[in-house]
Amino acid sequence: MNNIKSKIIIKMGNLVLIIITLQILACTEQVKEKHSDDSVKNQVENQVYNQPLIFKQNTTFPQIHTNLNGMVREFVRTMYQDTNGNYWFGTNGDGIIRYDGKVLEKMEIESSHPQVRVLKIVEDKAGNVWFGTSDGLLKYDGRKFSQIEGLQGDDVEVWSLTIDRNGLIWVGTVEGVSHFDGEKFTPFLLPETKVENPEPIYSINRVSSFLEDNDGNMWISKDGNGIFKYKNGNFTQFTNQNGLTENNANASLLDKKGNIWIGSYYGGASKFDGNTFRNFTKDGIIEGIETGNFIEDKTGNIWFTAENVGVYKYDGAKFTLYTTEDGLTSNLVLSIFEDNRGQLWFGTWQGLCIFDGEKFVNANEKEPWTS
Repeated sequence: MNNIKSKIIIKMGNLVLIIITLQILACTEQVKEKHSDDSVKNQVENQVYNQPLIFKQNTTFPQIHTNLNGMVREFVRTMYQDTNGNYWFGTNGDGIIRYDGKVLEKMEIESSHPQVRVLKIVEDKAGNVWFGTSDGLLKYDGRKFSQIEGLQGDDVEVWSLTIDRNGLIWVGTVEGVSHFDGEKFTPFLLPETKVENPEPIYSINRVSSFLEDNDGNMWISKDGNGIFKYKNGNFTQFTNQNGLTENNANASLLDKKGNIWIGSYYGGASKFDGNTFRNFTKDGIIEGIETGNFIEDKTGNIWFTAENVGVYKYDGAKFTLYTTEDGLTSNLVLSIFEDNRGQLWFGTWQGLCIFDGEKFVNANEKEPWTS
């Protein structure tokens, strides 16, 4: 009974946070977007370090670290650096922000929604950058953005996005999975779930993550239904009956040793070595039941977030917890990203900060263009 009560309290807490965020998006004035054409670049390319604050955003949580020169209300959901060195920031309602080495700008995109949420950013072999957003799939070809039409269903909000080794784009939405081959979308059907009475966080058909392993298997995480492993028409489903600690789980990272790291909403962090699952939270090694945002840095350390606890680093032998006492902006972290200089960026509820290998600092101390 205590476990049931705890789950109810956690779910209510998550619901409250969602409602707060929606209220922010509904009530806050929209930021005027800067055009990304060459004429504007020429006008502002020499203003990298003294760009004025474009708008003082209203926030629920004090932004004690950088919010990208006022362009971000709060909540950077995803970060990426492309092969040309451009930094991309996907926000939770303030659209797409880019730094191209000269100008930090809010990109102009066509959308039917006043505030665009960006959850995933990937790049293909040709250098096109793809964005999974609340308004569907976007493509940036180096010159302009294109809205990719044709996603199936009424709700085209993209929650997961990846490009497999064959160049096929996998798109996960609230309503399921589609393949995009560069010309058209094709629905990809998952088998009937083996979970009895699933309890999804958002939607029973939402696909929350994709991960391709070294053998070409695609791991597909489905809200409340565990994880499906797929290859050549064959599916294997993992649930709390055969290895997962709970069914709201995401296959989040394939490390250099071939291990798959799994985050979850109520079951903490696990690692699958190809044969067995090990849950570090259940074993009492780490704290925090909601985990995610796994990355492996250039030196082989595994980093991930634990909601309301902080950020963990695993060096292959032990876990180290970093919190606000160590300089982290907030113990609520939405995204982690490593740039090509080896700096780790953390998108928290209270702004962006950077770990430079020794300490956490305000992002603008290391990257003045973020001011």
